[in-house]
Amino acid sequence: MKIIRDVGGGIDLEEVLAKPLVAHLATVEKDCPRDSPVWFIWENEKLWIIGTAADSFPERIQRNPNCAVGIVDFHSSTGQFIHIGFRGRAAVKQFNHSLAEKLIARYLGSDPATRDPRFQNLDDSNVLLCFTPETVVVRDQSYRLPSVH
Repeated sequence: MKIIRDVGGGIDLEEVLAKPLVAHLATVEKDCPRDSPVWFIWENEKLWIIGTAADSFPERIQRNPNCAVGIVDFHSSTGQFIHIGFRGRAAVKQFNHSLAEKLIARYLGSDPATRDPRFQNLDDSNVLLCFTPETVVVRDQSYRLPSVH
């Protein structure tokens, strides 16, 4: 995995990816690109994403594994704007309950009973997407807020 630090070489990639941020998975279709907002977990230099029966991106990945993932950590109150851009390939993998539970818990907490019913009983009808980055672009696009007089 090649890491390109475009601007702001002090950004800790692992620290940003440990946050429960939303990623955008961009896939390739013959008629046009497609974008899906997804939750993810970063483990062993791979992004893992849950795919359900209602999602169309696992089928798109099976047809063409080339894809990109964009993640932004933005805070309007401070002007912080960190962008992580991945390019690589993904594969559809068999559902792994422990990894899926870990992924869901980082967004919804560790008690399944308190979650929306859609996330209480994930089963083998779901899949995991394993995204392996070839390149990662890390950009600090933060800005200064105007001072208030």
